Amino acid sequence: MRKKELRLVISFHTTAEAIATERLCRQAGLEGKLISVPRQLTSDCGLAWSAPAALREAVEALLSQHAVETAGYHELLL
Repeated sequence: MRKKELRLVISFHTTAEAIATERLCRQAGLEGKLISVPRQLTSDCGLAWSAPAALREAVEALLSQHAVETAGYHELLL
């Protein structure tokens, strides 16, 4: 079984915001991937961005700079 690690999970209101986050993070060279929203959370679009928890400040700054609206930032063991 894979060892669980602390991850930053960002939920979104729309799929467009989730896809924009993927595009921006890839362009900025920030690690992460789109995932289905974990059962512990709820989200309007069903997609979330998962990244190492250590990247929280960098991802928040990037999304704020590009006016990407999120439903929430969460740190979960995944």
